[in-house]
Amino acid sequence: MPTLFDHARAGDLHLPNRIVMAPLTRNRAPGAIPTPLMAEYYAQRASAGLLITEATAISAQGQGYADVPGLYGTEQLDGWKRVTDAVHAHKGRIVVQLWHVGRVSHVDLQPDGQKPVAPSAITAKTKTYLIKDGVGSFAETSEPRALDASELPGIVHDFRHAARHAVTTAGFDGVEIHGANGYLLDQFLKTGANKRTDDYGGSIENRARLLLEVVRAVAEEVGGGRTGLRISPVTPANDVSDDNPQALFEYLMRELAPLHLAYIHVIEGATGGPREIADRPFDYKALRQAYRTAGGKAAWMVNNGYDARLAQQALDDGADLVAFGRPYIANPDLVQRLRQDAPLNAPDKATFYGGGAKGYTDYPTLA
Repeated sequence: MPTLFDHARAGDLHLPNRIVMAPLTRNRAPGAIPTPLMAEYYAQRASAGLLITEATAISAQGQGYADVPGLYGTEQLDGWKRVTDAVHAHKGRIVVQLWHVGRVSHVDLQPDGQKPVAPSAITAKTKTYLIKDGVGSFAETSEPRALDASELPGIVHDFRHAARHAVTTAGFDGVEIHGANGYLLDQFLKTGANKRTDDYGGSIENRARLLLEVVRAVAEEVGGGRTGLRISPVTPANDVSDDNPQALFEYLMRELAPLHLAYIHVIEGATGGPREIADRPFDYKALRQAYRTAGGKAAWMVNNGYDARLAQQALDDGADLVAFGRPYIANPDLVQRLRQDAPLNAPDKATFYGGGAKGYTDYPTLA
């Protein structure tokens, strides 16, 4: 059986170990432009087998939180190029997470103060992060408007365009499509947010249509072997739910199998919460089996609440990669600490969102 510290392959990505840094929103990109401090932050963590960046908006419409980075302007691409250069100088591998938040936004963050967009005009019972007069705070999301079907090809194009420039201009080794946690693609997938009656609503096949169009477009643009997908079958994050997630996601796996993706990134349970949800049971082994039976060969990445023991158990049970989120905030040398069974630094929760170097690039490493 492989260990966390053995080499792995995820499509075209050759990884020195099986430890992945999961996406972590830190709100330190004023004007949606990555900073030199962000380059330092990611370079510090380059010993991970793979770094997945914080979620990064594919368009101004896709922005949902203050001071999160974008990937749709020249300054943003230049900023990310400094990040990828710094990571590659430390022999790391890094992909960018492509993000459209959909209804999880606020009019203050949208172009010209417009309403956020969604599959249906249903407000998400959740909060977003705003910064006013230099002070950050959480605020209720704004009422969205339903996207017209004629707008959806434009969103697919934005994902394709962002993926192309991420790889060819910003120097990323690949991309991860954010199809999880109640953001736009997940909103289309799930019955709680999608009440449409056109070709993008109703049946499982219709609700999965937009996500599949996006994945196919991105894989065509940068290669399936450089494309990952993140999903969260049962998380209640951002007020999202589905009537029959098992059938929905097993269908999705069968459709994804022929695309020869780099990896499938699965959040098990509630994002940042319990791995098992009493009222939302889900069979993750059956999900992986559905994918493998359909011929899918992408690396299988698991995520949510893993420590070294659980991670090794996951590998023993057939996973290929394990993503660690919160431990990477305070432990840039997490690979070394796991290898040596060393204690982990505790994160400073007051510095999670917004700020500067404090609680970001100043955590101690092992000697």
